[in-house]
Parts: sequence; C-alpha cells; structure tokens
Amino acid sequence: MKRELCLVAYSSSEESEPEEADVTLAFYVYVYAAQPSSRKLPTLSASLTGPQHVDNPSLHEGRTRSKPHVDGQYAAHIYASVPLSRSSGLFKLLCKIIESGQTMVPSLHDFWSNDSKPELHISLSRPIYLRAHQREEIKRAVKNVADKSPPFTASFAHVSELINDERTRIFLALEVGAGHHEFATLTSSLTPTLRAIRQQEFYSSPRFHASIGWALLGGKDSVEPPNSSDSTNFTTNMDQPSLSSIRADSSNLSTPTENEYFKVTEFPPTLVSSLNEQYGAALVGSVAKSFDVTELCIKIGKDITRWRLNGA
Repeated sequence: MKRELCLVAYSSSEESEPEEADVTLAFYVYVYAAQPSSRKLPTLSASLTGPQHVDNPSLHEGRTRSKPHVDGQYAAHIYASVPLSRSSGLFKLLCKIIESGQTMVPSLHDFWSNDSKPELHISLSRPIYLRAHQREEIKRAVKNVADKSPPFTASFAHVSELINDERTRIFLALEVGAGHHEFATLTSSLTPTLRAIRQQEFYSSPRFHASIGWALLGGKDSVEPPNSSDSTNFTTNMDQPSLSSIRADSSNLSTPTENEYFKVTEFPPTLVSSLNEQYGAALVGSVAKSFDVTELCIKIGKDITRWRLNGA
C-alpha cells in the first residue's frame, strides 16, 4: 500500500519557512518515524500475570502430574462412584486387603485415609484435558447420558495389579465382573462427545476396575513396557513381571534422597495371587456383596458434578 509522505499539515501563511525547508523537514520526520524502536516493553506486573504455577510432589505423597500444568486448561475425569460406608463389609474387607498388601509392599497407599466420605471410582474415560469453554459442553453430555441410562447392579470379581500409562504408579485394583456390559454401554455413549472435543475415547477392550491402593513406580530397574500396540486400559496388566520380585526388605525399594520418595520396581509376583487366595471368596461372596451403580460423575479440576442415572 502506498504511504503518505507528509505526516504533518503545514501552514501556507507568508510567515512559514520556504517550501524547500518544508519538504526537507517532512522527509526527516518520515524517516525518523519509520525507524524501529529499540526500547523494550516493560515486564507485566505479577498482579496482572498471576503467580507462576509450581508442582510440589511433597503435597501429594510424591505423585507428579502426568501432563504439565497449562494455564486455562483443566484436567477432567468421568467415572461411576461406589460409596463406601466405613461400617460396611466391603470397606472392612478392602482395609484387610491393603493391610495384607503392605506386609509385602510397605510403600502401598490406600485411597481413603484422608476422606471423610470414602468412595471407589470406576473410570469411564481416560484423563482428559479441557479448555474453559468446553467444561459446560462435556457436563451437558454426561448429564444426557445419565438421563438416558438406567441404574444397574455390579460386583467385583478379583484383585489385580495395573500400572498407569505414564508408568509413574502401580495400582492394586478390583476388577469388575457383573456389570461389565453396562459400563461398556456408558463409555460408548460418551464417545461422540469426546471425539467432538478432540479427546481420546475410552479403550477398545476396557478392563473396568476400581483402584484401592497405589505405590510410586520407578528406580533403575523399572519394568519395561509390554510389547503391545493397543493398550487395553489406562492401566496395563502386570500379572507376569519380567524382572525379579520385590521383597519385603529394603531391596525392593529405590533408596530415596532428600525430597524423594520410595519407589518400587514392580509388585511381587505372589502379591496378587496371595490376596486372591486370602480374600477372593469374600470379595465375590456375601461379605462384599454386589453394589448399585446409580450416578455418573465428572471431576473438572477440583470441582465434582454428579447426576443420577434416570433411564427406564
């Protein structure tokens, strides 16, 4: 686009400088204005930008984020809730399973010690990451699925061990037996919405489960990922470890330095079989019984929203 040379309008009165001076002055004004400024813009005040986010694993028993924090992005998770009464047979059974597991893996943590109202979560989505404008959209989708889906009864079948996709934690879990088909129907109903907001859908061959215990996974002898092109869950089956078993003494743990936490290289091969032998009958029998699935939940950041299953 053609630029106008004259940047200032000059008077034509007789008291003005000669015409040649006007042209020369206008030229220098133009050249000076066209030069790029060498001055740097001032740094924004912290009151405008906000504090820089810093992850602190010490606040989360050594756990770290699977994905770095991004301003304006919210981690989310869709799941079915299984409330636990502390006086129920199921809750007491889970405490016994964890206590037995800790004799072999001392760094095993449970999920309910700090919760006044403990509950188990059966995942219906992978961890997903939302922008601010997507939060209400996915809430509406989960509500619509809940409105169209009837409540159902489910039960747990056995204890298993699993690890997360990032291979930072290893879990002790209860796998779902009865109710698997109904959970699969729920995840299928959520798939169109997840695709629409460019999030990964649930796994093609899911293993629905509730995690009851976890330990940090790592150390120089950490197990290698299985040779598989298709993960069957957000966690991976570890029933046949490739390395030597972890023992109950210090050799099963990495030695922590300051600001670090004990990490296991794997669970002992006998851990799951031993727990199933001790508690399997109670888990599928009259002690644990079946449980009712009556609501869907979504956690976005720290906010949890719940909807009742209302389908006929």
